[in-house]
Amino acid sequence: MTMETKPVIGPDEIRALREQTGAGVMDCKRALEASAGDVDAAVAYLREQGLATARDKAGREAREGVIASYIHHGSRLGVLLELNCETDFVARTDDFQQLARELAMQVAGLSPTWVSRDDVPAEIVAAQREHFSAEAAASGRPPDRLDEIVTGKMDKWFETVCLLELPYRDTDRRIGDLITDKVAVLGENIRVARFARMAVGENALHAEPEAQPEP
Repeated sequence: MTMETKPVIGPDEIRALREQTGAGVMDCKRALEASAGDVDAAVAYLREQGLATARDKAGREAREGVIASYIHHGSRLGVLLELNCETDFVARTDDFQQLARELAMQVAGLSPTWVSRDDVPAEIVAAQREHFSAEAAASGRPPDRLDEIVTGKMDKWFETVCLLELPYRDTDRRIGDLITDKVAVLGENIRVARFARMAVGENALHAEPEAQPEP
């Protein structure tokens, strides 16, 4: 009978994974050990652990936090965003404040209307669903597939108007994944409470930006 040996994980591997994901030292070490040193598998492991952590902490009260701002070049476009956590200690960390600034920048560039699909008023959801239902019926699709088609269109629509469901830069990740990652790293519930986006010459919040913010 042979004994299974764990791969030897050195500090360089741990440091590289930590720089890539922002996870803690011990979390990176466990992820690399669980994935036999495979970095891509370790990143996936951390994401899975982050999702579990986020679900566990989602119901916890988050009343501390910061107000972050982003002003685009030329001072013609600006965003204020409130990001909440559980303690003032976490609110003061660089990780948390960097996340708040990143989220404010994403609001400036992508112009969402709501934080999440739960925030979309019921009457707007109903009107949008009715619109997609009429489109699907007029397209001549089989009646037994209409619900599936409308649900898919609604999901795509939410991904254009809700901050947490918008794509993050040129990746396959969502902006909500950034928050999930920080929940795993910082160990507290984190949520976007609200945001306001303003551009010179526009009368409404969340209008189309004049320019895409630089990373």
